[in-house]
Amino acid sequence: MTNRTPLVALSGQQNAGKSTLFNLLTGARQHIANYPGVTVDKKYGYFNHNNQSYQAVDLPGTYSLSSFSLEERVARDFLCDENPDLVINVVDAANLKRSLHLTVQLLEMECPTVLALNMMDVADREGITIDTDTLSQRLAVPVVTTIGRKGEGRSALCELIQARTSSGMHSGSVENADNTRHENQPYYPALTAAMAELDRALAPLTAQVAQLPYRWLKLKLLENDAQLIGRLAARLSEEQLGLLQSLLDEQRALFEQQHNTSINDYIAAQREAFVQSLIMATVTVIPNQGPTLSQKIDKLVLNRFLAPVFLIMTVFLIYQLAIVQGYELTNYTWPYLAAMREWVAALLPEAGFLFDPYTRSLGLWIVDSANTLLNYVPIFIILFALIAILEDSGYMARIAFVVDKILHRFGLHGQSTLPLILSGVFAGGCAVPGIMATKGIPDHRARMATILTVPFMNCLAKVPLYALLVGIFFEQDKALMMFYISTMTIIAALLVAKLLSVTVLRGEESAPFVIELPRYNLPTVRSVLTRSVERTWIYIKKVGTIVVAVSVVIFTLLQYPGLPEDRSAFYQQRSEQAISRFNKAMNNNPYLELAQGEQLVSLMNYYNDFKRAKLNAKGATASRAVNETFKQRSPEFFPFVKAPKGDKLAKKANRALRKLAKARKSIRREIKEERLSHSLLGSIGRSLEPVTRFAGFDWKINVALLSSFAARESSVATLGVLFQQEDDQNTTLEERMGDQGNNLTSLTAVSMILFFALYPPCLATMIMVRVQTGQYRWMLLALLFPTALGLGVSSTTYSLGMALGISGITMMSGVYFSGLALLLLVGLYPVFRRKQAPDLPTTPQDSHGVI
Repeated sequence: MTNRTPLVALSGQQNAGKSTLFNLLTGARQHIANYPGVTVDKKYGYFNHNNQSYQAVDLPGTYSLSSFSLEERVARDFLCDENPDLVINVVDAANLKRSLHLTVQLLEMECPTVLALNMMDVADREGITIDTDTLSQRLAVPVVTTIGRKGEGRSALCELIQARTSSGMHSGSVENADNTRHENQPYYPALTAAMAELDRALAPLTAQVAQLPYRWLKLKLLENDAQLIGRLAARLSEEQLGLLQSLLDEQRALFEQQHNTSINDYIAAQREAFVQSLIMATVTVIPNQGPTLSQKIDKLVLNRFLAPVFLIMTVFLIYQLAIVQGYELTNYTWPYLAAMREWVAALLPEAGFLFDPYTRSLGLWIVDSANTLLNYVPIFIILFALIAILEDSGYMARIAFVVDKILHRFGLHGQSTLPLILSGVFAGGCAVPGIMATKGIPDHRARMATILTVPFMNCLAKVPLYALLVGIFFEQDKALMMFYISTMTIIAALLVAKLLSVTVLRGEESAPFVIELPRYNLPTVRSVLTRSVERTWIYIKKVGTIVVAVSVVIFTLLQYPGLPEDRSAFYQQRSEQAISRFNKAMNNNPYLELAQGEQLVSLMNYYNDFKRAKLNAKGATASRAVNETFKQRSPEFFPFVKAPKGDKLAKKANRALRKLAKARKSIRREIKEERLSHSLLGSIGRSLEPVTRFAGFDWKINVALLSSFAARESSVATLGVLFQQEDDQNTTLEERMGDQGNNLTSLTAVSMILFFALYPPCLATMIMVRVQTGQYRWMLLALLFPTALGLGVSSTTYSLGMALGISGITMMSGVYFSGLALLLLVGLYPVFRRKQAPDLPTTPQDSHGVI
């Protein structure tokens, strides 16, 4: 055996347990979910057996090796180009007939194959017995049985991998490339003549096609496989390609004339017959008494009347548990974040009387930005756990089936469901992977409509702002508001998709939707918790990278160009006057000696630190501990903040210090307001006020929304600093924004929520729109249209609410039900559908039986 690491590919249909076996072999933590299409790209890993190292590749789940979908192209290109030493064909033992179609195509590609019958426990429960010896003999490939989720079969599989790779045997390969009968593959007698003609045409092109399996190549050419012909076009001259195309067209036409069917249908029928013969020879089924558990559940949750009810209840329950209950947990996590801020503040240079060192201001700005977002970690842990339960239970695939007919009415496709889910139908997603997942949608119209509507979903980065505003202004209506937000974005996406499908995307054909409904499974605690923690960690890493980077940029833009010299001098003069009043009040007080020059600044910072610690202390014991800590920190300053009993001079010093601290606080607030207001970013925000005032947005909100274009999370982080924290406090953003002095109302909050829900995609999503569509005009449309739509809706809502004196929750209800009524009108009224192609039927492929 050579020193080269053998390459082992795992190939199989969706939901066959392929990724589970990949994890079992490599020990890697692979994302595994119980709905089709989870593995959308190749995943690599390594494992060892008997001191031999192997590289494993988890290929996308696919039912065939055609070139109609992204998954099929990725898998087939890998097998053609990488030439793996062994292909582990993972099949669902309880659905062997459907799985063997891929096995047949692997054999026709001459791949060295091993058949892994997975989910044998399920097959046993359903009364299915498989004669593995006969199956191995008929296919001429080794067969091994496994139960991936229980870890059974790994040793036998590894032994088989080592045996097949070390011996160099290419199981399932076909040495001769003619169309004679091969017992381990389908036979195509009606193609004998066409194959012979292709032999003569390809004879001069041996060098150009040498790397491709010859018999498989001829079958795909006769099937008019566009991708394969494209590969040959790069190797052949125009004349050679033209002659080959002419021959293929001639043979296809001749075949249809002679047999009254197409070559593609004939090949599919022969493969079906071959697979059926295998099943008849190797599978015995003892019929179960009555329907299975999954079938019983589906009769309820897929009922045409009850299915929408279950779907709405599921969404409502997710937000009730994750947002409402998770928000309560933030009361316990915030003190730890506040303590972290205090620790960081102690490491930074000391604050000045009026102006702080740049490093201190920047450091605390970054900490405040991060803390504002980290405060929502409990919400995300619960949210991601609930989504993992939906995935692993099998209900996520049912959601796709239930909404398919609705999506078709609005120009979308059943396969649009996964991109919408990844983008955050339930919240917690991201538009970037959502747009990437649209590559599997077969028809162009639905794919483009999905790309342009995916950003309307409630991505992970939008949730902090929603949770913030709902927590401040809708304390009594949290669950209802979050239900409105979650379903409102779906309403907006469907309406926009319909508008696009009858305008810029009209004329594109749709394609039928087929999806497998996996069996219901009981999610494991380990799987749910693992994915919940992993996804939350991704969010935390994003806070530590993108958000921090954006916060630094925003900080710089808010500091430049700074205060003019005359304004700095003005505030300096006011501070000197306040110090003068302090000195006058401390006249003939011996404590005055401790409050002169630089010591006065240290005393003021000491006083503010003490007040914050007292505010955060819970209970009398904690309060006494704070006294002791600060007494040890600076015994000479302690009488200023906690006058000893009977020490009248200390009490007098304490009163004078409080007045000075109050004056300093007021001056510093005015300085920050003026600096932010006249900064570069503040100037942009103010310049937009004439337009945004109709939506209730002031310059601060404008700045926060502008910053969110780089990263959605930055909106809350920016608000967390614009609504500034006082030196002597460590309060939450909710408390600061809820202050009536900020003139924010529930109606303003509704306007912000509506605009943010319809706001253009973030920068990363915009780039992905350009990549997936290949044109800048779609990227510009994705930017300009949502901006106009969001501003129009929020301005109308706020202006109408102010004119009628309506509260925020009432106005939100009005907007929601108006949108819902419009959705029903557009979806049901025949005039809007007259020129559209009729809805194509949804075809569910139920893994536990026909529905």
